[in-house]
Amino acid sequence: MHCVDVRTAISARADGEEPPPEVSGAALDAHLRGCAECRDWEERVHRLKVLTARLGLV
Repeated sequence: MHCVDVRTAISARADGEEPPPEVSGAALDAHLRGCAECRDWEERVHRLKVLTARLGLV
């Protein structure tokens, strides 16, 4: 699985949307366990969601 596909799925998950059909939840979680860069990206997405919620932008 490519990181770009995983990051698309992370964005979808954070927005409450369905992930791309080629990325199952199990595959996404498995990739995140093995890829520190995507885990870091997921954390940044989460922090951005929290900050925008605090500002009332979500």
